[in-house]
Amino acid sequence: MPLIEHGHIHFGENKVQEAMNKWSNISNKYHNLKLHMIGKLQTNKVKQAVSIFDYIHSIDSLKLAKKISIEQNKINKKIKLFIQVNIGDENQKNGISIKNLKDFYECLGKELNLDIIGLMCIPPIDAEPEDVFKEMNSLNNIIGLKELSMGMSSDYLKGIKHGATFVRIGSKIFGNRI
Repeated sequence: MPLIEHGHIHFGENKVQEAMNKWSNISNKYHNLKLHMIGKLQTNKVKQAVSIFDYIHSIDSLKLAKKISIEQNKINKKIKLFIQVNIGDENQKNGISIKNLKDFYECLGKELNLDIIGLMCIPPIDAEPEDVFKEMNSLNNIIGLKELSMGMSSDYLKGIKHGATFVRIGSKIFGNRI
């Protein structure tokens, strides 16, 4: 609440249910807030997510994108979306591979009429974040998107240096989750 009362309007959440519980009443009082879904979004949570979030940073499959398109059309809402890129081509991580990125982006915009505003990534644990962020900035520019979601509490300054317009610095502000 001190951040809201100080004028901060953008807040991110990792979990849909937690966001619903935390923000429903607050959003009714503070209409200018912008809520961001920054965690993995499961298709069975899309209806709830579309109702509360203004941004989703983790579009990682055509199935998820189609579900978002259907649900936002039902309530006449246009959510700002980021495509999650699996920049390190890691099997354990979600995201679109670089080789499929352009076709995926075009499908989401042309066929599903989604508002894709940028790309998002989480660097591989063993990679130098700055190298990854530089590559993401290049990919974003090639596709022609304006926004770039990258950088967390440990590396957000490197993200900003390479074009990040949205950073995720929750633990640096609020501390580690309990």
